[in-house]
Amino acid sequence: MIRREEKLLLDAFERLGGVEVTCLDDRELYFDLGGAAPPLPYDAMLARSVSFSRGLYARYLFESRGLRCFNEAAVAGLCGDKLRMSLALLEAGVPHPDLRIAFTADSALKATNAMGYPVVMKPIVGSWGRLIARADDADAAESLLEHKAALGNFQHQIYYLQRYVDKGGRDIRSFVVGGRCIAAIARTSAHWRTNTARGATASNCPVSDELASISLQAARAVGGGMLAIDLFETKDGYLVNEVNDTMEFKNSIETTGVDIPFAMAEHVVEELQKRRAA
Repeated sequence: MIRREEKLLLDAFERLGGVEVTCLDDRELYFDLGGAAPPLPYDAMLARSVSFSRGLYARYLFESRGLRCFNEAAVAGLCGDKLRMSLALLEAGVPHPDLRIAFTADSALKATNAMGYPVVMKPIVGSWGRLIARADDADAAESLLEHKAALGNFQHQIYYLQRYVDKGGRDIRSFVVGGRCIAAIARTSAHWRTNTARGATASNCPVSDELASISLQAARAVGGGMLAIDLFETKDGYLVNEVNDTMEFKNSIETTGVDIPFAMAEHVVEELQKRRAA
């Protein structure tokens, strides 16, 4: 089943013209890693898988055959792993919420006590605000950490602990395509989680020079491409919370008045033209 975002992208490529698009379902793909493989009948792949793992490894496999992927596997790998993404942002000097990493429930509790409450606990891999929890005191933190320790997935044994940022009931998502910040929305909710997937209301957010600058800085930190940047507004300026690879935009086109899928289609074609000319 093709989501609305992918339908909008197909329409954008059709409007752009001169592009032949083939839809591939990663659930039906298989790869033969041995012997000589025939050339791929494609110039590029625009990865839109809802599965982080399938989308990531498919990109590695396609790139090994010389195919240009949007975004590249290295970018997807950074954005999909919150720890690696945070390291990339911090190494690039991008303002980011205060963060602690621990590997046991006991050391995580020591970290939250030292950091102070409230604290937000996040899974290393995840989206749409799932499995994110806020601990307002040590008792709540201990209960949440005990629960995470009981989960079998090894990723739950890596404790990503972020200081809660009072964002006044809203955050900002900006959209970067290539080297431009093309649009932004403000996401407002009475709940402390402001994901639109969880019912937050989206409104247009004018792209100021400051917002564009930090959005592009964050995009460059993870390798660039077509990315959605989640930011918090504070009295000291913006903090970049996360950078998202396979960005969703269906609720942001009318909200911002920007044809986001067409900008994405143009970027893919322009990059391929540069590659051919090189």
